Amino acid sequence: MTVKQLSMPELVEACVQLGIGNVGLWREPVQSYGLEATAKLVRDAGLAVTTLCRGGFLTAIDPQERARALADNRRAVDEAATLGTDTLVLVSGGLPPGSKDLRAARERIADALAELGPYAERHGVRLAIEPLHPMYAADRCVVSTLTQALDLAERFPAHQVGVTVDTYHIWWDDTAPQQIARAGAGGRIHTFQLADWTTPLPEGVLTGRGQIGDGSIDMREWKGYVEAAGYTGPIEVELFNEGLWARDGREVLAETAQRFVRNVIA
Repeated sequence: MTVKQLSMPELVEACVQLGIGNVGLWREPVQSYGLEATAKLVRDAGLAVTTLCRGGFLTAIDPQERARALADNRRAVDEAATLGTDTLVLVSGGLPPGSKDLRAARERIADALAELGPYAERHGVRLAIEPLHPMYAADRCVVSTLTQALDLAERFPAHQVGVTVDTYHIWWDDTAPQQIARAGAGGRIHTFQLADWTTPLPEGVLTGRGQIGDGSIDMREWKGYVEAAGYTGPIEVELFNEGLWARDGREVLAETAQRFVRNVIA
């Protein structure tokens, strides 16, 4: 999604040219290009798919809506397995229309995970609950902190359900480092994502993720937390940013790789 202006073949070609060996994919572009075609494209290019995003939206009250959500998440698990990734990222969903009960919404997520966790395990896929910044709690994700995400995940085996650690969403939370350690001790850090916090936020806030190094987050510090917790997996950069999307995608990808080295690795 960082370079969603690139077609799937353009993305793969640019990754190969830049020496980027891993790619995190989103379902919509994959479905647009074709699931099997995407799987073959990345496989033939020698790329590894780190995660598939996203499943989730599991908070509906209406039985038919819940059934549709569960069916869509099972499809997402199938897609992840076909693409060769072991991790499906979950954005849990916001409050249903007319409801103000956050606790009940989180319990419905747990109910759904009880069905989806074993299904994912049978397909060799882990579910990674991603807490989103509290500004998204009403409409997008009632899970706002790593504490809340782990409280849900720990009801299930770690090889079924873990968490996504995303700097954009948790950098403000002074309990997050302790929760990262908790997640690491339980083997539940299933993916680690980076995006910077820049202000002012755009209208709607969804596309406010800043380029690495442009904002307020110390990326090396957060990398240190996950490494201290035992995480050795890939690090993803996930940017929703209209300014970046308006530019040449190959240029943005090259810039992002350079920023990653400069602000995270070097």
